[in-house]
Amino acid sequence: MNTFDNRKDSFLPPFKVEYRSENADEHLALHLAQRIRLKPFEEEIVLVCIGTDRSTGDALGPLVGSKLEPLAHRHLRVYGTLDDPVHAMNLKEKLELIQNKHPKSTVIAVDACLGQFSHVGNINVINGPLKPGAGVKKELPTVGTFHITGIVNVGGFMEYFVLQNTRLAVVMSMAEIIASGLSKAVVLASEESRLGSIESH
Repeated sequence: MNTFDNRKDSFLPPFKVEYRSENADEHLALHLAQRIRLKPFEEEIVLVCIGTDRSTGDALGPLVGSKLEPLAHRHLRVYGTLDDPVHAMNLKEKLELIQNKHPKSTVIAVDACLGQFSHVGNINVINGPLKPGAGVKKELPTVGTFHITGIVNVGGFMEYFVLQNTRLAVVMSMAEIIASGLSKAVVLASEESRLGSIESH
């Protein structure tokens, strides 16, 4: 799987949008399309949605995966859904599977995280791989060329308990914005790629 080593997209600044802000998914889509356009044309996009439906706060990733799975096509592969989650217990084997099946791929990791009270509700797109489990002190493999996180609740104290007691309404709404943004971004980026190839002839 690719990292940002020697990749020009590492210069894209981090992005953030509050999930309740107007046209949040459109803003997210425009930023993600910009990142997707920078990948080599032959690379697939692999979405790794991390989390579990056994914890409300940690269900963000699988919810995004389940929303996007029906929309997946040859340019977008989705791993991590409510039916087949990617979590701490199987992350290593899932990453090995992805490496074998999609050796040339731009990997996007999606996960929930905890943060400061004033940042709850923010969706962030950040360069480089995600370090899953860091908030609950777990040592897990890093994932992604870049990653998307949704700050679902306040961190700093009893993180596991806080994730268990996060409002489902917030997580569902954030998942909707992230899934919509990713779906629109893939379409936007592929339309512009086609347009570019037509114009060059």
